[in-house]
Amino acid sequence: MKKCEICGREKLVSKTLNACIDCIRSNKNNVLDKILSIHKKTRAEFNLTSEIPSSNSLKSVKCEICENKCIIPENSFGYCGLRMNINGKLSHLAGTAKDGLLDWYFDPLPTNCVADWVCDGSKQRGMKNLAVFYRSCSFNCLFCQNWHFRETDVKRAMKISSDELADVVDEKTFCVCYFGGDPSTQIIHAIRTSKIILKRNKNIRICWETNGNMNKKFLDVAVKLSLESGGCIKFDLKAYSENLNIALCGVSNKKVLENFEFACGFIDQRPEPPLVVASTLVVPGYIDGEEVYKIAKFISEINPDIPYSLLAFYPHFYLSDLPTTSRKLMTECFNAAVSAGLRRINIGNIHLLS
Repeated sequence: MKKCEICGREKLVSKTLNACIDCIRSNKNNVLDKILSIHKKTRAEFNLTSEIPSSNSLKSVKCEICENKCIIPENSFGYCGLRMNINGKLSHLAGTAKDGLLDWYFDPLPTNCVADWVCDGSKQRGMKNLAVFYRSCSFNCLFCQNWHFRETDVKRAMKISSDELADVVDEKTFCVCYFGGDPSTQIIHAIRTSKIILKRNKNIRICWETNGNMNKKFLDVAVKLSLESGGCIKFDLKAYSENLNIALCGVSNKKVLENFEFACGFIDQRPEPPLVVASTLVVPGYIDGEEVYKIAKFISEINPDIPYSLLAFYPHFYLSDLPTTSRKLMTECFNAAVSAGLRRINIGNIHLLS
């Protein structure tokens, strides 16, 4: 416990943010301006552009791969670090069908998946999941569990084409899951890979684990690939409050919530296994019962049977001074989700609870 620098109250506060959840939600004393400056510093440490570019220069170019929709000035990078404006033209350093910046590996089923408690993969012992970790992201989460991808030298790193990735699928592959980082910034590569895989074998499930911040035209294709293949799309809803999402992730969640609702519009076409699954990382001090209630209420008003998983937090990255999620906090959040009307709620990473 320490004093919030904004309101002066003793709260569970990270030394990185120095502000409590209440002051962030209300943006007391314009605390978000200070927090965004912190995001800029953290990004500079990895040679990433400090903020979502919105240039109005004559030679600026717009990237519409994700919902950040960067307007990139000449000879500069977009927010994800994969796109660059070279002489007034958008250049893709990675993320197209020919050059995915990623790691891949096989996980034996059942595996530690956000949707393992409701998906078909958990019943497929002896089969395996092709896990595709994209080394880029459209968010800047201060609690990122996989932050090491930011150390990648995009220009020098080895890349793999969609055809090459599709070739690793074998007779024991039951499903493919794209995560990261986040697939939103390399969605063209993921979609192309999926289409190649399904053309060869229509029984492979296509799944996504995403922050949901992708361009809706690509989301439409991604959801349909999961719908038709028997896979699912897992949205990691970081927060409901826009201010809190900005503080924790550097980016607004307005489009994320819109995209979640859009994806849920396909649920009636295949109720089971669940097409859309939601999760929230319960970060001590910054995600509480109130926040989970608002997220769960948003979900339940769309469909109360959408599976929702509450994940225990492990201290990482710039929020490494926070404790793991306590059983008391997780119980509070679980009860909040129940009271919001959700009928399918899971607690994940139980071994981390303190």
